[in-house]
Amino acid sequence: MTIQFPGNAAPFIATSRDILVAQGIKLTIGSDFEEYAELVAEERSAQKLGAPFDPKIHKLGKSNAFWMIGRSKDGELIHTQAAKRVQLSGRPLSSYLLRNFRSFPPPLKGVDLKHSRFRATPGTHRIAGTVAYHGEFWVAPERGKYRGVGLAPVLGRSGMLEMMRQWDPDWIYGFILNIVAFKGFAARIGYLHLEPSALKWVVEGRDGPIDTFLAYNSREDLEYLLDIPLKEAQPEAA
Repeated sequence: MTIQFPGNAAPFIATSRDILVAQGIKLTIGSDFEEYAELVAEERSAQKLGAPFDPKIHKLGKSNAFWMIGRSKDGELIHTQAAKRVQLSGRPLSSYLLRNFRSFPPPLKGVDLKHSRFRATPGTHRIAGTVAYHGEFWVAPERGKYRGVGLAPVLGRSGMLEMMRQWDPDWIYGFILNIVAFKGFAARIGYLHLEPSALKWVVEGRDGPIDTFLAYNSREDLEYLLDIPLKEAQPEAA
């Protein structure tokens, strides 16, 4: 299938390439998750590998998953993200997650899977067909160099474009912790839909559960998003 974008994706690709070159960032895409797991263990100590992309748990490869990393001109790892196809077997995402939500825990120690819970949001009843899960999104914490300089829209849309190129999904989705969602993370990377209280994770040593938003886009959302000039997605100067 040839994927057609409104106005073609060429303007986005050209503009994003210019932005990345100006920042001295090189993006690499791969599908060997043993390699990715090793990379994360060695170079992303602040955030452990997420269970959905752990090759010890899931069979991941060229046919169903990819990772994307960004390195600075000095070779430093400054960005990660990953995506994989999810087999819904004719069910809506709500039914799938009711049975499988424990496969998508946050990358935290001490998550109590038995007492955590999933609540079906309106979007999960609509999401069906070919679906991709989007996660592992991380940007090096040095604010003013990689954060807060308008890279999130470029990186987020780059990952979404790659999902469209590889799988042409009907929907893509991910989960965002409240503390991150309230800072506008979903909007910055390009999610048009955000629904609260999808997952509540009980974590040992914490007074209350960690709440999580569901973020998602339809194919039409993705086509719309990639047709918006990147300059309109950049943060305004303070």
